[in-house]
Amino acid sequence: MKIEIDQGSGFCFGVTRAIGKAEEELAAEGQLYCLGDIVHNGKECNRLQQMGLVTINHEQMKNIHNAKVLLRAHGEPPSTYALAREHAINLIDATCPVVLHLQERIKKEYDADTEHRKQIVIFGKNGHAEVLGLVGQTEETAIIIESADEVRKLDFNRDICLYSQTTMPLDEFRKIVEYVQQRINSAATFTYYDTICRQVANRMPNIRSFAIKHNVVLFVCGKKSSNGRVLFNECRKANPRSYMIDTASEIDVCWLQGCESIGICGATSTPKWLMEECKVRIEQLLGCDE
Repeated sequence: MKIEIDQGSGFCFGVTRAIGKAEEELAAEGQLYCLGDIVHNGKECNRLQQMGLVTINHEQMKNIHNAKVLLRAHGEPPSTYALAREHAINLIDATCPVVLHLQERIKKEYDADTEHRKQIVIFGKNGHAEVLGLVGQTEETAIIIESADEVRKLDFNRDICLYSQTTMPLDEFRKIVEYVQQRINSAATFTYYDTICRQVANRMPNIRSFAIKHNVVLFVCGKKSSNGRVLFNECRKANPRSYMIDTASEIDVCWLQGCESIGICGATSTPKWLMEECKVRIEQLLGCDE
């Protein structure tokens, strides 16, 4: 019996950096506020909560003064920084550098268009924390499209400037670009920027290759992770015997019967220790020798 953990799965750089900042502050102070779940994985959030991390939402932040608040890797809109200044809140900014750079580019684009004639378009998930931060750079005027099917709602007689949430599928972004190029009025301009994080984008082909290698694949992922859902769908396309689980306790021994090779992988929000727990659980279920 072969049980393999995908070495390409697990926290991306931005999440690793945010958790590192939280752990460092908690070790020194014993308590820290975090605006939103630091990562879309319940088990990891529980681990940090036990260390003293207190997760708050934007409404709760309005009642906090003279405290430290961690901003997670997803980033925040300008309004959050303004509230922090007003309430004397010391922000520990763990915004992913890739996301931060994207925010700056969108803000520069928006500010340069003083008459605001251009349609700034963001390919991303409506309501996602990163997208909220990006739209905030345009005073909430940016247009969000979640798929190539939604591109038709744009005005092709006006200038279009397209960006992408960092964790969106690269092939879908290319479809959107092609669609706009074919329909944009010759009197209008179309500029686009591939702002998809390659550390995340490269996981798509890698996860396919990994899934094909095994009889059964267990994809470990928190239910809130949009990146996880995208990666799991690719995993299942490559190997129909793929199962999404949140914890090791969800593993069904029936999935594993007759297998010679089992793969364990996960999202950018999946901690390595949780995948290790799943490996141990499989060994227990199947009576494997360590």
